[in-house]
Amino acid sequence: MKGGSKAAAFETVIPIFRIFDLEKARQFYIDFLGFKENWLHRFAENMPAYVEVERDGFRIHLSEHHGDGTPGSSVYVIMKGVKQFHEEISANDYGYLNPGIEKTFQGTLCVDVIDPFNNRISFNEELLEK
Repeated sequence: MKGGSKAAAFETVIPIFRIFDLEKARQFYIDFLGFKENWLHRFAENMPAYVEVERDGFRIHLSEHHGDGTPGSSVYVIMKGVKQFHEEISANDYGYLNPGIEKTFQGTLCVDVIDPFNNRISFNEELLEK
């Protein structure tokens, strides 16, 4: 059957971003972007971290494990309130990134951020006027 199955239903998508330093990731995702840390897992004390962060239902898994994601990955997010989000993160004291806000060719208002590991999140709000 083309186009899917009546028995299957996608519920959510959680991107996995490769990170190399948990504290730098926390500075970016929690202190700068306003996510919260839901949980952290390590197989042993000195093993790589695997962390879930979340903001308003948008969850991301951050992994120090080799093979979990590729640095330089991108996620396209559709949201509401991108202007307010931009104002909020611009007011945070994060010296490594000062993202702008722009209207895109797709007819969205967009804020692009790049984490310390070169992973990109494009936060977009669909505009009524394209």
